[in-house]
Amino acid sequence: MARELGVSKATVQRIWSENEIKPHLTRVFKLSSDPDFEAKFWDVIGLYLNPPEQAVVLCCDEKSQIQALQRSQPCLPLGKGHIRTQTHDYYRNGTVTLFAALDYLEGKVIAHTAQKHTHRQWLEFLKQIDREIPLSQRIHIILDNYSTHKHPVVKRWLARHPRFELHFTPTGSSWMNLVERFFRDLSQQAILPGSFGSVRQLVDAIMEYLAHHNLNPKRYVWKAKGEEILAKIERAWKVALGEDKAVTII
Repeated sequence: MARELGVSKATVQRIWSENEIKPHLTRVFKLSSDPDFEAKFWDVIGLYLNPPEQAVVLCCDEKSQIQALQRSQPCLPLGKGHIRTQTHDYYRNGTVTLFAALDYLEGKVIAHTAQKHTHRQWLEFLKQIDREIPLSQRIHIILDNYSTHKHPVVKRWLARHPRFELHFTPTGSSWMNLVERFFRDLSQQAILPGSFGSVRQLVDAIMEYLAHHNLNPKRYVWKAKGEEILAKIERAWKVALGEDKAVTII
């Protein structure tokens, strides 16, 4: 850029610094094209900000294809003067899918593992939720638009169990489902640091983590204001569509 504009590199760097321009960094984003985005947005946000009484709000999703990776050599533990280390290579010993329902108000997690994640496994998980939640409570489930969640067999079962009410996040908006935040913690604290010689070992590690979590559950509380989020999304759309031209100051 300095050569193209006929200025020094220091000048370019100064201008970038003054305007907080960081061309070496990128962030991943996705703007939802769901025509019902705003209605679904406020439906989900409303559950977070004003949870219904005599009901439970569950953030549900599948963490699919979790790999049982076994490191080629034993990891070296954390010690004085050096960090914990692990080999870059590994053996793949199979995969498993975790179905999880995060209780928004209590922070506890209902979970189930399976080798597949078709509508059959999803229905089995709904039946598990039905067994574990007291009959006196309605069940509000926040979930994405994955086809298994809308399978005709699942819909027929839900019609016979009216205490369930589904709230779908807008297409491409998994960031609204707080169970994704739990999945991140699970990955960072239990899955990625581990070395698993079998799927059974992986499942045991996941269930041990869940057991400790539920003994002292941590809530994930939604604090962002809906109006501010929508304003930010609107600005992003204007930039994406070229309606908001960036101004370069030299």
